[in-house]
Amino acid sequence: MTDARTPPQQTMAAPSGAMWEQLFHRSAKPGLSLQGQIREMMVSAILTGVLTPGDPIPSSRELARHLGVGRITVVLAYQQLTEESFLLSRQRKGHFIHPDVLQGRKLQPNHLGSDADLEHGAVHPTDWGQRLWLRPSQQRSIVKKEDWQSFPFPFLYGQFDKDLFPTAAWRECCIKALSVLDIHQWAPDLITRDDDSLIHQIQTKILPRRGVWASPEEIIITVGAQHALYMVGDLLLRDDSHVGMEDPGYPDARNIFASRTSNLKFLAVDGDGLPLSGALRDLDYLYVTPSHQCPTGVTMPLERRHALLNMAQEEDFILIEDDYESESSFDDQPIPALKSLDRSNRVIYVGSLSKSMAPGLRVGYIVAAPELLHELRALRRLMIRHPSTFIQRTLAMFISLGHYESQLRKLGAAQKERHAELVAAMAEHLPECRITPVRGGGSCWVQLPDHVPARMLAEVAAEHGVLFEPGDIFFQSPQAPGNFIRMGYQSIPTNKIAHGVQALAEAMRKL
Repeated sequence: MTDARTPPQQTMAAPSGAMWEQLFHRSAKPGLSLQGQIREMMVSAILTGVLTPGDPIPSSRELARHLGVGRITVVLAYQQLTEESFLLSRQRKGHFIHPDVLQGRKLQPNHLGSDADLEHGAVHPTDWGQRLWLRPSQQRSIVKKEDWQSFPFPFLYGQFDKDLFPTAAWRECCIKALSVLDIHQWAPDLITRDDDSLIHQIQTKILPRRGVWASPEEIIITVGAQHALYMVGDLLLRDDSHVGMEDPGYPDARNIFASRTSNLKFLAVDGDGLPLSGALRDLDYLYVTPSHQCPTGVTMPLERRHALLNMAQEEDFILIEDDYESESSFDDQPIPALKSLDRSNRVIYVGSLSKSMAPGLRVGYIVAAPELLHELRALRRLMIRHPSTFIQRTLAMFISLGHYESQLRKLGAAQKERHAELVAAMAEHLPECRITPVRGGGSCWVQLPDHVPARMLAEVAAEHGVLFEPGDIFFQSPQAPGNFIRMGYQSIPTNKIAHGVQALAEAMRKL
């Protein structure tokens, strides 16, 4: 007899055929196999309480009929779910939700008190505002629309282009990296080390293209170039450090260094990048982007590079060279990196391997003096131990098999073609705009007519399906010139560029 004081246990009705169809439909995702959709459907139903521990589920034949799929597909999904202890198979009885599937997943009671306690002051909410000494969210940063891929004309720099990504080759290398022998190499915790094969590929295949020769002790892998700059800033900069930066320049580098020192000196750039002047004499560090100045894209001539290195030696400051687009040049013989001309280990070289692949891979590296690298490895251990060694091993194979070289040729040809198309379209539809000449890279720095505010144009252009980056974010001062924009062409197909520029011209006429 049931105790009247005990409420009956509430259980959800077992899913009917129609409910299974709905659950299956909700689990449908692009690129997921039918077997994967069935597994996701079942796991989701268990974790959201639609199915509870001990519940029976339909036979493979019955579920296959409900979903309109092959029975073997359901059988394979059930087998894997059983191996992973989501299901329990009972001989001649069928499959059931594993009784221990939710063990350890239930939330513990809240011991902080009830809402009534808070109202009467029994518990005081934490005032995080008083504890934050740094608010990165309030720094001026580049902002891009999350749904940018839904716009027909995304002139955005540094974004993914599915037409340029080597999907088949990358998949091949991922599969190779999952061989038993390779798993034994990358699966352990390497603590402060990197995958030896990727270090070797960077040392022998990547750096020599920029004229840089380094030992394995001078190379460290990072989670992109930005992570590299963060570690350099964390390790070297103090509040009294004087850091020189280009203006306009890379906003994230500006924000990283500004969070460590208030002594930033912003130096105006010209048509050849950062000019040499007496303003460099009182610096401890100088951050430069000589290959393709960010954001103007201009290249520092060889003579100025030599002069800059000589001045750094005489005035005893360190150069932080961000060679973020090192592999992207329209010339057959790109100018060698500053690091290649360095004879006293005065240059900290930061490179990226994901700019030419996909930004989501997040792979960069630093080349610097062994003494500095030793400390960078120790610092990185405190942050992330090391970047994903699976990605490192896959990328090493990608480079060693010649795929990376092929990708650079494909990317270079596409960028050169798209740059020419953009320049021609701008000359036809927006002749009043001035484009800064570049020798490579994935973007153009454009000066609008004085009376056209870039921010306002961006809002109107978005209504016409056009996205670009307003240029004021690259200047140190919020009161900087408001009539510059950066137009990237790596994420927009060539055949859409002219139509996109025409749409931009229509948006400008509205202003």
